Amino acid sequence: MNDVIIVGGGPVGLLLAGELRLAGADPLVLEAGDGAVRRSRSFGLRGINGRTSQSLRLRGLTEAFSKAQKEASGVSRLLKGNRARGHFAGLPLVENEVQSGAAGGFVLEQHVLERILADWATGLGVRVRTDCEVVDLVQEDSAVRAVLAGGRSERAAYLVGCDGGRSVVRKRAGIAFPGTDATMTGRVAAAELADPGAVRSTMHGPGGMVHTSLVPGEISTMEFGGGPGGRDTPLTAEEMRASISRVAGVDVELVRFGGGIRFSDNTRQAATYRQGRVLLAGDAAHVHSPIGGQGLNLGLQDAMNLGWKLGLVVRGLAPESLLDTYTAERHPVGERVLRNTRAQVALLCPCPQVAALREVMEETLAIPAAKRHFIAMGNGADIDYAPDAAHPLIGRFAPLPLVSEDGRALLVARDGEVHVAANGQVRLVEANSDQAFLMRPDGYVAWAAPHGETTGLTEALALVAGTDGAGV
Repeated sequence: MNDVIIVGGGPVGLLLAGELRLAGADPLVLEAGDGAVRRSRSFGLRGINGRTSQSLRLRGLTEAFSKAQKEASGVSRLLKGNRARGHFAGLPLVENEVQSGAAGGFVLEQHVLERILADWATGLGVRVRTDCEVVDLVQEDSAVRAVLAGGRSERAAYLVGCDGGRSVVRKRAGIAFPGTDATMTGRVAAAELADPGAVRSTMHGPGGMVHTSLVPGEISTMEFGGGPGGRDTPLTAEEMRASISRVAGVDVELVRFGGGIRFSDNTRQAATYRQGRVLLAGDAAHVHSPIGGQGLNLGLQDAMNLGWKLGLVVRGLAPESLLDTYTAERHPVGERVLRNTRAQVALLCPCPQVAALREVMEETLAIPAAKRHFIAMGNGADIDYAPDAAHPLIGRFAPLPLVSEDGRALLVARDGEVHVAANGQVRLVEANSDQAFLMRPDGYVAWAAPHGETTGLTEALALVAGTDGAGV
């Protein structure tokens, strides 16, 4: 029997699988599609925000992402000298100057991101099986069974659905998915205009959004008035041509069309991220508009949060109740992202009242404190898993640029008494820090105190390393 089955071999499933492997578990990834084909082409760009960049740095992955970004055509102009921190409904969030120690992001095509994560995960020994479509699941007393197309089954102690917004796992587990229906339709296509100069790229055009130069060889549009019909039918050249014409206000002709995709602002969140032995991560747990580029990051952070916890539970080093902290910590973060993506879609609506509101927002973002607030929100830098903790570092991301390629928790302290209290359960790090702190495997602080104090350390060590310390 497998330790954990992960349904879905996209970025979230691959990162989760690697995290589980580092935690000592043996996951099996079941991917419905052909992995090689999936990682050969994708549409649009994916932004890796500041917090996710810090998480990748923990695992020593940023070098691979930096190399891939340098090789990507036209991406450097989007980074604005490493000062760009995303946007809010098309309003740029750019630092006036690069702050010391600031975590920059990455801009990549998704298939490139997936290849990097796939190489990392399989290098750790993760098993990935392609052409394995999961069509049902059955929860048993001590296991969960994934039923594959064709009738064959795989069993595991736990199963995690990373299988997208139409998640079979979520549906078969009976987890509610409340939210709001789509109000707009977006399209992205590999296409070329007969007259490229006929269309001006804009986020705030009279008919919606159109971009002809964000990704070389691609054109994207966004129109309001309802969600996409026929989601399961292929996007055609005529549909794309008509959309560009409506948004741009001029008739256009396509001389090349290589397929495309549709998207919307359908916004929903799973009522819980855990139902018995079944858990959800990524789009299986939450869907929303891609405006602002937060969805991928939200899912990758789900994986970082869940990986070490599920690894400890699977190995018998922590009680099942540790898994309940996954929903407790990540569900509010998801709610906040859903709220601000709804707000961003509203700000893009082409009407005079919203245009006036955007002007007010531009004035607001010119206020340094307001800009910092929106940058922190869009980059996940404001996440606090323990807002009522006695020490301000607890629940926040570690304040130092640390690396833990083996996924272990780290204790930053220079006091011998604290070292003795750690009892070899975690790796000790000598660093110039005003406070001693214990970093969880996902980078967040589980315990902190002035140097020399050890109150609460024993309990925190049990949380991050398991009851006997063997989990590190």
